[in-house]
Amino acid sequence: RAMSLLRTILAEAVGMFVDDGMLALLSVVLIALLTAAVLLLGLPPLLGGVALLAGCIAILARSVLRAARRP
Repeated sequence: RAMSLLRTILAEAVGMFVDDGMLALLSVVLIALLTAAVLLLGLPPLLGGVALLAGCIAILARSVLRAARRP
């Protein structure tokens, strides 16, 4: 019984920080792509920063909408 309670508490604690694995994955991919674009393709850093902000907002909006649809 104590193990089950401990497992539940741990799962909830982890869930607070890693609620949506796709959110984390898409964020890492976005950062990697924009870093490569700035460093390798010569994308102006300011434009890369704007694209990063827009991409993060879009990813977050997708995550929030997806969570809102869950029962």
